[in-house]
Amino acid sequence: MKVVFLQDVPHVAKAGDVKEVKDGYSRNYLIPKKLAVPATPTELNRLELLRQTSAHRQVRSEQEAEALAQTLKETTLVFRVRAGAKEKLYGSVTSADIAKEIHKVTKHEVDKRKIELPEPIRELGRHEVSVKLHKDITATVAVVVEPEAEPEPKPEKKKEEKKEAKAEKKPAEKKPDKKEEKKQEKEKKKKESA
Repeated sequence: MKVVFLQDVPHVAKAGDVKEVKDGYSRNYLIPKKLAVPATPTELNRLELLRQTSAHRQVRSEQEAEALAQTLKETTLVFRVRAGAKEKLYGSVTSADIAKEIHKVTKHEVDKRKIELPEPIRELGRHEVSVKLHKDITATVAVVVEPEAEPEPKPEKKKEEKKEAKAEKKPAEKKPDKKEEKKQEKEKKKKESA
């Protein structure tokens, strides 16, 4: 029996394939599970329409990817990160960070797994990162990692000034504990009753 596959079936066919299979396999497994339908002329016409629309969609996505690739080639992403001695970063710039920055700059979503970064960037400087946008289209983005502007150090008080400030403060009067208050109340009662 000839069938049109609606979904991928491992080791048999992919979605959209027209294939001859055994009658029992199609009637008992493929058709009831909606993995395939009999290859009638209407189904074959519908399959042809689906192929045409998917081809148009493919061409459109390739054009969009090429336009995005051109935009990314002209774009430089700048990251300001805390850095220590010898131009080493305290953290790192990962592919997720790069994907977020690309989204901010170009308003296009790029999957972080499509960014080809062998390991996170951990040094200051200019780095070239490639982004796989489509099957055959790869763009290169310039990533510049700069040190974050250091805040002005706070003036520290000298130890002597701290000691003087503590000496000026008067110690607070201690409040009597509850136990002591109860003892005092009992003594008052004893005096009054006596």
